Amino acid sequence: MSTLVLTAHGSKDPRSAANAQAVAAQVTRLRPDLDVRLAFLEHSSPSLADVLTSTDGPAVVTPLLLANAYHARVDIPAQIASCVTTQHVWQAPVLGEDDRLVSVLRRRVTELGVSRLDDRVGVLVVAIGTSDLAVNARTGRVAPKLLAGTSWAGATTAFATQQQRSLTEALGRLRRQRVGRVVIAPWFLAPGLIPDRVERFAAKTGIEMAAPLGADRLLAETVLDRFAEATADQIAA
Repeated sequence: MSTLVLTAHGSKDPRSAANAQAVAAQVTRLRPDLDVRLAFLEHSSPSLADVLTSTDGPAVVTPLLLANAYHARVDIPAQIASCVTTQHVWQAPVLGEDDRLVSVLRRRVTELGVSRLDDRVGVLVVAIGTSDLAVNARTGRVAPKLLAGTSWAGATTAFATQQQRSLTEALGRLRRQRVGRVVIAPWFLAPGLIPDRVERFAAKTGIEMAAPLGADRLLAETVLDRFAEATADQIAA
């Protein structure tokens, strides 16, 4: 059986690495028969290259990433290619806008005390963002999905690292809908430097911010599905 190499971006903020470790532990609890190893692309250790070169047998690099942006499309393939074991290494898809992850985000919003039946609520979904507009468009699907099963007045998307659809602009769009209560739903896996920036924006504008997705069981299940998808593709090939 292939090793699952759970590969996170990495951060200078230790909370990010701690969350990745918790996700890896959750994956192991769900699949104790599976060899699960954690790697990072930058800032944290061990690096992906170090993990791959120390792994015997085939491995599936399974990104702990939400969007199919630079790190998934360029950084991970380059690091795989730099290893001598590339003939036994495959890459799984990113987590994406999986309905299970959206349900976790919806739960994070309700944990603020927001009723799913409150039709005064407007939700500002905040993601990191990328220079790739097609990737941002895919991330934009999270906001309408989030409204499923609720009576919330609306949801819109902003990108914390891009001028396009900025936080201020997105907040203005919601307030023009005359919502009675705005909450921020962070489309982030973990606390970190960028989520902290969003939290400061929330405090400055007087709106509440939910917790990030975290090491939820549903996130671990999504990781395992991506691993299984890549494994099945290799068997079929």
